[in-house]
Amino acid sequence: MTQRLIGAIEAGGTKFVLALAREDGTVLAETRIATRRPDECWPDVAAFFTQASAAHGPIAAFGVASFGPIDIDPASPRYGTFTTTPKPGWSGARFHDVLQGFGAPIAVDTDVNGAALGEWQSGAGQGCTTLAYTTVGTGIGTGVVRHGKPLMGFSHYESGHIPVPHDRARDPYDGFCPYHGDCLEGLAAGPAIERRWGQSLSKLGSPPDKVELIAGYIAQLAASLVLLHMPDRLIFGGGVMKTPGLVEALRRATKTRLAGYVKAPQLDPGLERYIVTPGLGDEAGITGAIALGRGLLT
Repeated sequence: MTQRLIGAIEAGGTKFVLALAREDGTVLAETRIATRRPDECWPDVAAFFTQASAAHGPIAAFGVASFGPIDIDPASPRYGTFTTTPKPGWSGARFHDVLQGFGAPIAVDTDVNGAALGEWQSGAGQGCTTLAYTTVGTGIGTGVVRHGKPLMGFSHYESGHIPVPHDRARDPYDGFCPYHGDCLEGLAAGPAIERRWGQSLSKLGSPPDKVELIAGYIAQLAASLVLLHMPDRLIFGGGVMKTPGLVEALRRATKTRLAGYVKAPQLDPGLERYIVTPGLGDEAGITGAIALGRGLLT
């Protein structure tokens, strides 16, 4: 039986990954473009899918896993529209503006929900009932999947903007978030690290005191995810989490914050099996976007 084709987009803060894939996930064409303003990105997106479709066949559905904030309520007239994103030019932009011309249904969700879904299906989250995936990179966000379905309320979660304890004697940096200043993202995302110390933790040589500081902020989120969702596993991805020693420091700091309160077989003594990095590596997001598109095919 001929497999239908899915157009997939992983839209990140620094780059877009575009792919055309079969229903079984086999990628037939893929490219990356820099994230610029919508009027600069959309022509490249349209050109890629036009060329890929001409080479491989008509596109049956699109799956989009995107940075936000973005409207992900399929019943909303603004479904797929960016809302209060601080990224210049993107508020009010809508994926349907560039994709609707292909005549295929479009599923839009957050980049972290997409990555969580991808990891749940074929990565480090396989076998989990509930899985939380957090990215720490240009921004910070979390997607939670339960029984293979991303969770949301009236909108998607905004874990990067939770308030965290901020000891200004230890860390006098004010934070870079334009809305909250020293929220989690404002203190621990990649731009916060580089503005505070001039370069990334990895380029600084992963100094233990700085790694422990950032791990402590992220651990506030990790402990909160445990207490709020009781997930079977926490996955932490994104560029910042590639810093040598950061995952290990995060495990230690999370264990300290939980303080032995939660007892469960999932929480192994050192959290080595509980707090992990993505099994799919950098492919988690585009894998999830393909899965979102697949969900539209009936």
